[in-house]
Amino acid sequence: MSTATENTSTEGATVEGSFTPKTLFKYNGHDMQEIYIAVKGVVYDVSAGRSFYGPSGPYANFAGHDASRGLALNSFDAECIRDFDQPIDDLKDLTPEDIDSLDGWEEHFQKKYPVVGTLVEN
Repeated sequence: MSTATENTSTEGATVEGSFTPKTLFKYNGHDMQEIYIAVKGVVYDVSAGRSFYGPSGPYANFAGHDASRGLALNSFDAECIRDFDQPIDDLKDLTPEDIDSLDGWEEHFQKKYPVVGTLVEN
């Protein structure tokens, strides 16, 4: 798993440290200009992809959340996103195919967006 200090693929990354689901939530493109998404415990600044992750974008429901389950299942359903007052999804029930899908998304985020921190429990 990547850590917040390992980002080398994108210039201008700001390492913020740890985010809880509650503190991550405000980075949803509404409450804050920045848009952050967590994938497998790593928080990425996806603000550059505002047309995808920002308000009215096709992935907007992932903004300010742990998007791991939704990405693994290739689903935008609200049920794939936990509320910020719930524990972080352990993803233990994912199939090997789901995990492969999530790994592909993780690689995409690692190559495209700066890491700003890690996701930790509230």
